[in-house]
Amino acid sequence: MTANKLGLLAKKIGMTQIFTEDGVRVPVTVLLVEKNTIVQKKTVATDGYNAVQVGSGTIREKLVNKPRTGHFVKHNVPVQRFVREFRLDDAQLGKLNSGDAIGFDVIKGATAIDISGTSKGRGTAGVMKRHHMKGFRATHGTHEYFRHGGSIGCRATPGKVHKGKRMSGRMGNEVVTVLNCAVVKLDEEKGLIYVRGAVPGANGGLIEILPSEHTAKKGRALRSEAQILSKNPMKASKAAGSGPAKPKK
Repeated sequence: MTANKLGLLAKKIGMTQIFTEDGVRVPVTVLLVEKNTIVQKKTVATDGYNAVQVGSGTIREKLVNKPRTGHFVKHNVPVQRFVREFRLDDAQLGKLNSGDAIGFDVIKGATAIDISGTSKGRGTAGVMKRHHMKGFRATHGTHEYFRHGGSIGCRATPGKVHKGKRMSGRMGNEVVTVLNCAVVKLDEEKGLIYVRGAVPGANGGLIEILPSEHTAKKGRALRSEAQILSKNPMKASKAAGSGPAKPKK
């Protein structure tokens, strides 16, 4: 993430569901925010840009090599499992120092957050799975070309395959950022964030969180018409079945 904002590091726990005060069921993804610590403060004078390194998670020192251990010892910070950088402006950077702990104050008051993580790796995939191509028909003399990508050339001019051509290759295992995920609930005591929206990566993966500048996306279950329908589905079904009586012939 390149926005000049301070963010949080969290771990994706998995999915569950919660009920609003009106009784509407909302599917959510649970994110666990462990202790976040500022490891290093970078400035234009020393590093050429303003940023802070934020660390999270615990790890045995035995599993950390000497260069990384020396980095934490130099800044008088316990060894962290994950370290990520967040670019900041001069005003934000002046309020922070190495060793400071950051928490839910970063996203408190935000109705939506931007989430970044590494998507699940799917290995080498063909064009139908990777790019949702239709494929060839299996009739009228078609042989052994049912799942191929088709022609990729451009004739003599320009005589090459353009960069970015949709072809088979590695699928997933790349950084994905999802914007405007709605924050349904915050549990500061347990360090949990309940988010409505897609969260990239597998359970247990590292997630970067930034407060969003956009309006949170509202899914179907949070719209007014869906709330009316889902408050008491039994009464709604009975009301639909008990219509006006048909006149007798």
